[in-house]
Amino acid sequence: MAKKQTAGRDNLGDLAPKFAQLNDDVLFGEVWSREEQLSPRDRSMITIAALFSAGLYPQLKSHLMIGKEHGITKQEAVEIVTQLAFYCGWPKAWSTFPLIREVYGDGEAEVTDPAKLSAFPVGEKNDAFAQYFIGQSYLAPLSTR
Repeated sequence: MAKKQTAGRDNLGDLAPKFAQLNDDVLFGEVWSREEQLSPRDRSMITIAALFSAGLYPQLKSHLMIGKEHGITKQEAVEIVTQLAFYCGWPKAWSTFPLIREVYGDGEAEVTDPAKLSAFPVGEKNDAFAQYFIGQSYLAPLSTR
């Protein structure tokens, strides 16, 4: 069973509640969940190709992350972009490869920790204020200044 999408409500629920509902319930809840037609992996490949061709890089990065969850390897992501570069534009490929590197990592081992894919790192465990929290607290510097 696919994980329930809440990005629309989380990010736009207060501004555009109907759009958020359509995003979460129809696009991801109904269309993406039709696995008898296409697998989530295939849907991810198609979506990555569409977003690449349109040059929609913030959404492309998000869907590279989703594609990774659906089993698309770093090598496959690179091959998708290499193939599409000839049809959709060489500069778009140059703009996409850094996103792949960010999502999958630089080295041979692929990044599997979702916290390492975020612009805001989780950081080190913070026990200093543990008495005030339920669960775990982590602290990471966002700047060196």
